[in-house]
Amino acid sequence: MSWIEGEDYYQNEEGLVTLTAKYLRERGFCCGKGCLHCPYDYIRVPEPLRTELLNERAEKPDNNTFL
Repeated sequence: MSWIEGEDYYQNEEGLVTLTAKYLRERGFCCGKGCLHCPYDYIRVPEPLRTELLNERAEKPDNNTFL
């Protein structure tokens, strides 16, 4: 599988690869690592990190809208 830049991933300000919600949805499951654009509400991320990530998302709802 080859990733398409801007569709499956992008590079953030630090130059790190960030997977898009589109890619993560197509993958079909939450990996539990706390991906920025996780479309599964971090279901496999352990507490208390899951709650922290959900609270951050609520404060910045535009973070999950990238594709």
